[in-house]
Amino acid sequence: MSLADELLADLEEAREEEDGDGEPGENQADGGLEDIPEEMEVDYSGTESVTSIAKLRHSKPFAEIIDKIGHYVGNQRKNSEVSGPVEADPEYRLIVAANNLTVEIDNELNIIHKFVRDKYSKRFPELESLVPNALDYIRTVKELGNNLEKCKNNETLQQILTNATIMVVSVTASTTQGTMLGDDELQRLEEACDMALELNQSKHRIYDYVESRMSFIAPNLSIIVGASTAAKIMGVAGGLTNLSKMPACNLMLLGAQRRTLSGFSSTSLLPHTGYIYHCDVVQSLPPDLRRKAARLVAAKCTLAARVDSFHESADGKVGYDLKEEIERKFDKWQEPPPVKQIEDDAYQEDLGFSLGQLGKSGSGRVRQAQVNDSTKARISKSLQRTLQKQSMTYGGKSTVRDRSSGTSSSVAFTPLQGLEIVNPQAAEKKVAEANQKYFSNIAEFLKVKREKEDKV
Repeated sequence: MSLADELLADLEEAREEEDGDGEPGENQADGGLEDIPEEMEVDYSGTESVTSIAKLRHSKPFAEIIDKIGHYVGNQRKNSEVSGPVEADPEYRLIVAANNLTVEIDNELNIIHKFVRDKYSKRFPELESLVPNALDYIRTVKELGNNLEKCKNNETLQQILTNATIMVVSVTASTTQGTMLGDDELQRLEEACDMALELNQSKHRIYDYVESRMSFIAPNLSIIVGASTAAKIMGVAGGLTNLSKMPACNLMLLGAQRRTLSGFSSTSLLPHTGYIYHCDVVQSLPPDLRRKAARLVAAKCTLAARVDSFHESADGKVGYDLKEEIERKFDKWQEPPPVKQIEDDAYQEDLGFSLGQLGKSGSGRVRQAQVNDSTKARISKSLQRTLQKQSMTYGGKSTVRDRSSGTSSSVAFTPLQGLEIVNPQAAEKKVAEANQKYFSNIAEFLKVKREKEDKV
């Protein structure tokens, strides 16, 4: 059986297992994981108007939520006005609905970006690869239009793109093979760009409102993970009360997504990662510490949610304490390992090798610590004599043993003779011979003859 046949057989077995596992009630046992279908590339080049595919801007729920946000922004409420379960409060319901609306706005912006890209590729097809960001692409299309010469010395474009990107866009625009757009096509493009920018402005307005009111609904939770993430996990959990009853291991999985890839590889996906893993607190750490940090942050979020559900610590003191504890542990995890202390080797010292005071706790003191002779490692007298005799023979020494410079040379420069061949170890050898004779450990008693004094 060839390799291709084996691959086909494995795919058929995997398909049969998927068909067999498709039992009713399976989705309830998945722990609330959301299945995301595969994204299919849709061609909007044949679409006449953007309003036929992007209908959120003119929908009734969108207008109602924006109007309510304007009403509550003008009438700020106090924490004392909230009594009973926080889920029954109308402003809390508005916060959850507004948070869900931001997700719909993001999806709508992606649709509009694809529409603008398909339409404008007729005029400037290379712009998509030069400006990958969706909003920047839409702003650039609105500014340029049919006249690509606007790239040069355009102050509005400098606020959207960097100078390097503008230079590349202007050079590419001079050599593009695109054709001019008609007046109707250009008008539809401007309409789509205006709708995208208006939706983006509404999204930022919702973010500002949610961030300002999350300190009113859940002050301690929003301090730890931020207002946006706190609103997301509260919305998925079904309210602050349900969130307070949830264990930390389940809270960490809120917002997890499972992509159905029909048998293809899923190594690029991160399993068991939800809103907590993708918040700024966890993402600020190195990748190898993020899962550990997500577990810690989820545990502290559970404590903060239980405090907020009973309307305690309205000033956020508990949240600040928990966040300080999280940051302290993060700093501890990222500390470098301690430097290993270099232990003394008595045998090496007896052989003539020593590191001196390097790495010792008493370095810097003139007098060294006393060594207990009874526990110090010793070598035999015969080995000492052998080592000393080897060190005294000519050429027996090395630059490591006598601690001399490895760059020492027998050629010296003198002012009288110029180059002169000398022995740099001659003086040292004479001193060593004298020490060997009189002060060595194996030296014998010498009888010194005294010269007779001359008699007068």
